[in-house]
Amino acid sequence: MTTIDQDQIRRWRLILGAAAEQNLQGAGGLPGGFQLSDEDLLMDEALAAIYDGTPDGSTGTDLGGNGAGSRSKARLAGLGSSSPKLAKWLGDVRSFFPPDIVSVIQADAVERKGLTQLLFEPELLSQVKPDIGMVATLMTLRGQIPERTKETARALVGEVVDDIMKRLEQDLTRAVTGALNRRQHSPLPSISGLDFRTTIRKNLKHYDRERQLMIPEKVYFFDRARKSKEWTVILDIDQSGSMANSVIYASLVGSIFASMPSLDTRVVAFDTEVVDLSEQCADDPVDMLFGIQLGGGTDINKSLIYCEPFITEPKKTIFILVSDLYEGGNRTEMIRRLREMHESGVKTICLLALSDDGVPSYDESVAKKLAQYGIPCFGCTPDRLPELIEGALKGMDLQQLAQRMGEKGKG
Repeated sequence: MTTIDQDQIRRWRLILGAAAEQNLQGAGGLPGGFQLSDEDLLMDEALAAIYDGTPDGSTGTDLGGNGAGSRSKARLAGLGSSSPKLAKWLGDVRSFFPPDIVSVIQADAVERKGLTQLLFEPELLSQVKPDIGMVATLMTLRGQIPERTKETARALVGEVVDDIMKRLEQDLTRAVTGALNRRQHSPLPSISGLDFRTTIRKNLKHYDRERQLMIPEKVYFFDRARKSKEWTVILDIDQSGSMANSVIYASLVGSIFASMPSLDTRVVAFDTEVVDLSEQCADDPVDMLFGIQLGGGTDINKSLIYCEPFITEPKKTIFILVSDLYEGGNRTEMIRRLREMHESGVKTICLLALSDDGVPSYDESVAKKLAQYGIPCFGCTPDRLPELIEGALKGMDLQQLAQRMGEKGKG
C-alpha cells in the first residue's frame, strides 16, 4: 500500500470504528498487517465514548480501561459516571483534535450522552474548551448549575465574551464613527481625516495656471468629535432555543453599541415575555448573558409594542430584529408594525441569523412579505455586521446592501 492508501484506511477506520475493521477483515477488504498506532487507538477510544452505540441503550466503551468498544454495539454510558474518566476523556479530546472539532465533540457529549456533569463539576468545567456552543448550553441550564460551579461557569462565559468582543469591537466602532463623523469639519490636522473634495473645491481660485499647481490656502479635515446620542439603535432579540448563537452574538453587539457615546442603545430579548437588557448590557455582558433564558415560545408582536416608544426620531433610528420570524403571537399585527416602522423612516432590518453557521430554518412567507415592503431579511455572520451598520448610518439602500453582502458571502 502507498502512504496515501494507508492514511485513507486509517481515517475511515477511525470514522467507522472497531466493528468496521472486524467486518472488513472478515470480508477480505482490509489489507493484512494494517493496524492503528497507539496514539490512534487512544483517539479511537475518545471517539468511541461518544459515537459508539445502539438504539437500545446498552453499555459499550468505558474510558476507565475496558476496551475500545464498537460503534455497532453501544450507545450510552461510554464515559461512565466518574469524574476521573471524564477528565481523562476531556484531556484526550483536546490533545488529539483541533479546536473546532473539540467544540463539536464536546457539544455531542452533552447532547448525545446527556453529560451535563461536564458543566456541573468545577474541575471538569475548567477543562472544557470555551466556545459559543458551550455558552449557549450553560445559558439553557443556568437554573440548574450548582453554586459551587457558578464561578467556573462565569469564567468560561467571560473567556468567550472577551474573545467575541475583541473580534468585533474594533470594526464595529470604526464603522459607526466612520459613518457619523464625516459631516462637520475640524481645524485639527489629521491625514486620515483629510477631506480632499472640500479642500480642492474651496481652493480652486488659488490654482496657479503657470505652474499647474494648486496651493491651498486652507485645508479641511473631517471632525472626529462625536455627538452624544446622535442615533438610536434598538436590538430586538428572539431568545427561542433555535436562535441560541444569534442571541449571544446579538447581545454582545448590543454591549459594544452601548459603549459608544454617539448611540442610544436599547437591547431587548423576548419569547412570550419581554426583557429589557439595556442596563445590564452597558454594565456587564456576562451578567447580561446569564439573564437570558433560552427556549420558550415566541411573541414578536409583543416585543415590537414594547420597543415602539423608544423610537423618537424615526429617521435617526436603526431597528434590528434578530429572529427566524416564526411568530406565535399576532402575525398580521407583527407584519403591520414592522411595515409602519419602515415607512416612518426607521432603518428596519431583520436578521434571520447572526451566527457563524449561516441561516437556520425560518418562516419564508413572513420574510417574503417583509421584503416586499422594503425590509431586508437575511442571515449575517458577525464579521459582516459592521458593513451593514455603516451602510444603514450612511443612508444606503439596505435591500441592495443585503443582496450585495449575500453575493460576497457566496463568493
